[in-house]
Amino acid sequence: MEPKSTMDMVLIPNMDTIDIVLGSSEKGNVVPSAKPRKKTMTSVYLKYFETAPDGKTRRCKFCGQSYSIATATGNLGRHLSNRHPGYDKTGENVTSSAPQPSTTPTVIKKPQQQGRAPQVDYDHLNWLLIKWLILATLPPSTLEEKWLANSFKFLNPSIQLWPGEKYKAVFREVFRSMREDVRASLEQVSSKVSIALDFWTSYEQIFYMSITCQWIDENWSFRKVLLDICHVPYPRTGSEIYNSLVKVLKMYNIENKVLSCTHDNSQNAIHACHALKEDLDGQKMGPFCFIPCAAQTLSLIIDDALRTTKPVIAKVREFVQELNASLDISEDFIQLATAYKEGSWQFPLDASARWSGSYQMLDLVQKAGKSMDAVVRKNEEMLGNRMLLNTAEKNVVNTVHNYLEPFYKVISEICVNTPPTIGMVIVFMDHISDTITTRQPPDWLKNPAEDMAKKLRSYNNQVCNIFIYMTAILDPRIKCELIPESLNSENYLEEARAHFVRNYYTTSFSSMTSGYSSQDIEDGGAVSFAEEIARKKRRASMSNATDELTQYLSESPAPTKTDVLEWWKVNSTRYPRLSAMARDFLAVQATSVKPDELFCSKGDEIDKQRFCMPHDSTQAILCIKSWTQGGLKLKYKSTEIDYERLMEMAAAAAADISSAGIDKKQK
Repeated sequence: MEPKSTMDMVLIPNMDTIDIVLGSSEKGNVVPSAKPRKKTMTSVYLKYFETAPDGKTRRCKFCGQSYSIATATGNLGRHLSNRHPGYDKTGENVTSSAPQPSTTPTVIKKPQQQGRAPQVDYDHLNWLLIKWLILATLPPSTLEEKWLANSFKFLNPSIQLWPGEKYKAVFREVFRSMREDVRASLEQVSSKVSIALDFWTSYEQIFYMSITCQWIDENWSFRKVLLDICHVPYPRTGSEIYNSLVKVLKMYNIENKVLSCTHDNSQNAIHACHALKEDLDGQKMGPFCFIPCAAQTLSLIIDDALRTTKPVIAKVREFVQELNASLDISEDFIQLATAYKEGSWQFPLDASARWSGSYQMLDLVQKAGKSMDAVVRKNEEMLGNRMLLNTAEKNVVNTVHNYLEPFYKVISEICVNTPPTIGMVIVFMDHISDTITTRQPPDWLKNPAEDMAKKLRSYNNQVCNIFIYMTAILDPRIKCELIPESLNSENYLEEARAHFVRNYYTTSFSSMTSGYSSQDIEDGGAVSFAEEIARKKRRASMSNATDELTQYLSESPAPTKTDVLEWWKVNSTRYPRLSAMARDFLAVQATSVKPDELFCSKGDEIDKQRFCMPHDSTQAILCIKSWTQGGLKLKYKSTEIDYERLMEMAAAAAADISSAGIDKKQK
């Protein structure tokens, strides 16, 4: 790489631009050219315009607006009066502020404070709009809206936005450049990785799959990156999902590093993961396991529990929406809740259809029922009587609220502990299983409870294997003491010990296990006395190493609030081989999506963005946004776009323009 210049610079490639003029027709903004008149035109207005080199147009020195050379001077005067009031008081020396077309890259330098008229490069605006589209998750077609373009023209008629196809081309190139950075970062990963699959359908009825990769780096920190967002072709079965998945793994060259895959519990995803396991087992790439998403399982279980109360929850949600919409009604509610000692409530209340919103509705009825009734009666003309709950409805809500309280606590823990480890999630799911089994629901809740238990048994059956057992015991908070009964087995412990010795002892330290080296054999097997002593010491060290797992499990589990990765970082010197195994297995993802995106209102915005994104922008926009949020720099053709510098320059330009305006007024 070439050394950076001592002057701060940002290299921004120039793009072909298109000028969008206020009042232009939909067919374009091409100004018809006309031959220059033979007669020389003289007017007081002409000194405020400069003639183009081709002699066919005149350009306003204030804003850069172009007119045909044949345009009457009266029209030029009207332009000055309408667009630049007080133009005749600016003095005789007017310099052009319009940007000149260029085909070479623009080098942005620090603005020099020399009192010159501010110069603006409108490519910078286009790059700032690129960043806005990424952060707002909006397609490039947003900028093709006529009124948005006209709004920019109102601020400055010389602003030139790129055409829609140019924005799309830039996004595609940025996507390719940043994907290379992701690929390069994954090449440096020395441990195993886990992947997670998520699926959705857009408004165009296109089926997408996102593939996320997670691992633990050398500093014992979780690392996660979105690999790709793929269009899964029709008929969207396990075969199509498998082919799309394998294509991405090969593109990043990580198929030999994948230890596990967490899916969304759908049958097609399960079939795809099963095919991937057969493929990897056939290539002898090491152990591989696929597991269901714990968060998706909990969501389905909760839907069963709320089935009978949906009409009541819908009524309460309507009341909450009225509270959120009206300041007067919400103030009435706060005052009444204070008077009735029914707690303090922060507005706006969560009215989403997700778990967080549904539980908020139940919570409101149980804790502030009197305040609700009083507010409805006080505002009867606006709200009517339809929002009043009868005694039976309140009893149903109270029963379901109490029944789901353990679920609320578990989900809150999973959402707070990000990412949740497999071991702790297994403990939580075992607690949910005990809750469903031991509680005796009323008759109207028995059928939903049976469906809940059935889904939970299906999850437990899928995670009851040696792979999950090894992942769980390597969580120092769990070990063998908190392992659920269905998973705790002496056979699993022996298999785990065998896996540890086979994969993290002999292979990692093969030089220690061999007898003589090839050099020893060439020397006739002659080994010095000192070497014999050294090898004896090594064998003793190896014997101690095989006891690492035994020693680790013999110690009491760490407190549940312990940071798992920090614990292993501190204790990796005590367990050098076991810590290598822990670094691989603790990266396994318990959920295929972030729990707070599934259970909280945050997920509504994400779903809306995914659903509304057109196919030609989905992959590029969503991947670039995820990568930039993960810390990667936005690049165009391997050139980093320094947005901090662009923002500094934008602020400086705005200050210069403001200062110039003040100076004009003073004159």
